[in-house]
Amino acid sequence: MTDYLRRITLKNQGLNQNSLFSAGLTGTQQAIEQLGYVQIDTISVIERAHHHILWNRVPDYQLEHLNTLVAKQQIFEYWFHAAAYLPMRDYRFALPQMHAVRDQEFRYFKNGDTKLMQEIVARMRSDGKLRLRDIDPEHKISKGQWWNSGAGRRSLQQLFMQGEIMICERNGMEKTYDLTENCLPNQINLSIPNLQEYAEYLFETTRRAHGVFTWKQLIHLKTGKKIRDAMQATLNANLDAKNIEVIKLENGQILYVDPELFNEQSTAQPALKLLSPFDNLVIHRERLSHLFDFDYRIECYVPKDKRIFGYFCLPILYKEQIVGLIDCKAHRAQQTLEVVSLHIQNTEIDREQFLLELKNELLNFAKFNACLHVEGL
Repeated sequence: MTDYLRRITLKNQGLNQNSLFSAGLTGTQQAIEQLGYVQIDTISVIERAHHHILWNRVPDYQLEHLNTLVAKQQIFEYWFHAAAYLPMRDYRFALPQMHAVRDQEFRYFKNGDTKLMQEIVARMRSDGKLRLRDIDPEHKISKGQWWNSGAGRRSLQQLFMQGEIMICERNGMEKTYDLTENCLPNQINLSIPNLQEYAEYLFETTRRAHGVFTWKQLIHLKTGKKIRDAMQATLNANLDAKNIEVIKLENGQILYVDPELFNEQSTAQPALKLLSPFDNLVIHRERLSHLFDFDYRIECYVPKDKRIFGYFCLPILYKEQIVGLIDCKAHRAQQTLEVVSLHIQNTEIDREQFLLELKNELLNFAKFNACLHVEGL
């Protein structure tokens, strides 16, 4: 049973051998719309997470595709459970949070300088797009660090979170901003969803992206009794309509499954893939543990002397299972991808065949990371 449930979610995630998505730019848009969001992260020991997630799913994925889709007004940046690229069709579901930030209902995103924020908006209206360095001449750019805690950054961040400006381009992690009115397509739906509509959006996003999900996954970081009640009503309505079924695992965990997917007889297995720590498949750790019997913790936030597997260990997906972790580092100046450590935790796999496939995938991964060679394995 669990094997089949894993197969369902891997297919919905676009991680089977036969890609769910077209190649190139079209496939990139399809992937973001299927997944609902792709998390953005700044860590660059290997290629950044948002590119890594898409590269694993979209044939002929190129780094410039995200900027192109933002310029074509097909996707946008905002906050999901973290900074993320989202489908433009879902823009209205970001409006409640934008209004909440504007009304100072959040603990964060309320420390902008009011006068400076007004000046930024006025300058964008007269001069066009701006970067932080255009606003804060004292902003220092250091390697791997596109941030400071000054008034310019805080004001841009608050304007962005309030929905008054949007990110229209990224150069690495440096952001270029423009007025929201210049970034949204014509005729976009700007009606604010009510609580039930928002719960239904979250439910459909989860069901579409995973096919198999838990209650905690549905309400992931969505606190408050009102949203929980709305989500419970949505869940009950879908159960009554038989849009989902309840599956109880041997360990007692309750999963919800799209019955149409459950009845499919797909046997395609995923190729070996090195997953980002922020990949949509692994980001909900409890579900990962129950469905894949794999406990995972990213260790870049853990003190060095307390790390077990390494700074940025990547889960290894192999034959519908996550079989271990590999810590890699791209030395781009030397065009070398270093395998810092490898931890194989599944003892039932054919180790010789696995290592052969791993070496082949590492060559592909090295190329993706602008490297020509692999060292350490």
